[in-house]
Amino acid sequence: MPVTSASPRAGVRENALLVLEDGYVLRGSSYGATGRTVGEIVFNTGMTGYQETLTDPSYHRQIVVMTAPHIGNTGVNDEDAESAGIRVAGFVVRDPARRASSWRCRRELEDELADAGVVGICRIDTRALTRHLRDRGAMRAGIFSSDALPAGAADAAGPSRTAVDICLEAVRAAPPMAGRALAAEVSARQRYVVEPSGRFEGCEPVAVVAAIDLGIKARTPWQLAERGVRVHVLPQTTTFEEVLALHPDGVFFSNGPGDPGTAHSEVELLRGVLDARIPFFGICLGNQIFGRALGYGTYKLSYGHRGINQPVLDRAAGRVEITAHNHGFAVDAPIGEPSLAPYDGGRYGRVEVSHVGLNDHVVEGLRALDVPAFSVQFHPEAAAGPHDGEHLFDRFVRLMADHRHRRDGAAARTIQEER
Repeated sequence: MPVTSASPRAGVRENALLVLEDGYVLRGSSYGATGRTVGEIVFNTGMTGYQETLTDPSYHRQIVVMTAPHIGNTGVNDEDAESAGIRVAGFVVRDPARRASSWRCRRELEDELADAGVVGICRIDTRALTRHLRDRGAMRAGIFSSDALPAGAADAAGPSRTAVDICLEAVRAAPPMAGRALAAEVSARQRYVVEPSGRFEGCEPVAVVAAIDLGIKARTPWQLAERGVRVHVLPQTTTFEEVLALHPDGVFFSNGPGDPGTAHSEVELLRGVLDARIPFFGICLGNQIFGRALGYGTYKLSYGHRGINQPVLDRAAGRVEITAHNHGFAVDAPIGEPSLAPYDGGRYGRVEVSHVGLNDHVVEGLRALDVPAFSVQFHPEAAAGPHDGEHLFDRFVRLMADHRHRRDGAAARTIQEER
């Protein structure tokens, strides 16, 4: 039955502090679990979809600020989670809902956060905080409440300088996001298979895909399965030989957390895929790894793109799509005419930037012109978010079918010539 009573934690709150590494401090109240947490603080501009945000593995080791003022209105259900649990390091909201109201609701959001041990803070000015992060960039931060607050840190007269210094030391002792390899921390430990579903349920798959889980969201293999694809979801440690053993029609690299500059084994795996001319599709971290495999660099954005309302130009179609984003790094590739991929003297041929973000002209997609491969920086699985990018899964299915047709045709001609 839907939850209709108010959260028992909503009426009793501890004092709490939010401390950023540059010394910016906000005082509020505890939300979810009490205690302390540190991580990179980022903001999400989505008006809906907080459950998908909380369970997105790409937010691993990050404290997420929701710019929408009211959070928790629809509670938590059993259908919208994107992974096995809440992945954020901390949660910052302005006005938590006093009670959830939705026919799909099964639990209160604050209870879910507390049960998962996720430390949060509420009743702070998230607009001012977001403006600060836009000006200064994403940085390390900490939430401190209850016994985690040093003595005097949340007195009625305001936090003491000594107490803030203690919290600030804890924040600055945390490692920065740049240089961190985090995909292995959220990847599946064991491989699993998602069979064709929907109208394809029980049918022979139209294609077989090896999906490398770097922090994959549940809706991504579902999108492929709904198109008749059998998806083998594989751990981040999977080797190229293990991928080949599946005889895949295509390879997919998922989203995930961390700095793409640390993804050395993933880059080498992808180069094996490109050398074998196996069709490839990557999203988010998969896009950044594709860029690195082609020889382009990656760099950290000042405050990143996170939300479900980001405009992107599909340069080939001349169409603007509203897309869902969650990334703090981007590919450094030339926008304009196709260029020769720098790696190994142009080993993979020509590449074009297929998509560009309209807010800041960041590269949002790559397409190889001489090998069967493409990627996008945004999240076309639309969880949560608009559906403008879902056609890219159809494009991947067509790419695999076209490649298989050409391969089978070439094999038939070879047999004929040998006869």
